Amino acid sequence: MNAQGQIVKVGIADMNIAKAPDKIRTSGLGSCVGVVLYDERSTTVGMVHVMLPDSSLGRTETINIAKFADTGITAMVEQLKIEGIQSYKLKAKIAGGAQMFQFSSTRDTMRIGPRNVEAVKEYLKKYSIPILAEDTGGNSGRTIEFDPTTKLLNIRTVNQGVRNI
Repeated sequence: MNAQGQIVKVGIADMNIAKAPDKIRTSGLGSCVGVVLYDERSTTVGMVHVMLPDSSLGRTETINIAKFADTGITAMVEQLKIEGIQSYKLKAKIAGGAQMFQFSSTRDTMRIGPRNVEAVKEYLKKYSIPILAEDTGGNSGRTIEFDPTTKLLNIRTVNQGVRNI
């Protein structure tokens, strides 16, 4: 490992841990939500790329726990505990949850992005994890990268540029 660090990649319906000087990144956030969990005094962070709001939507007996807000956030909190981070110190930054396609139907099942954001917020609240910053909604895809040293979440939004939160 060099002093500038590497990029730890998080795939779709995936989760991972990064330690400074490494950064952690996920791409392809459309209706999905990227959730970064960290302790402001630690340089170890976790990221989960949530695709769906609830594991009850799983269609197989074995599920990918990172795919769903309920199981993914729970698993990330547990993984960070294993890394020595106390859950009551955790903070969150979230991005994504876009409504990528317009439907003529007003059925709730078509609101995947907003439902993902609502579910992520519900489960973060369950763990009493405050959301310090968010960039959610809209109808554009995002790529996010978190720096465990600066605690900044860099967001690249399609056709809208780059910003840090």
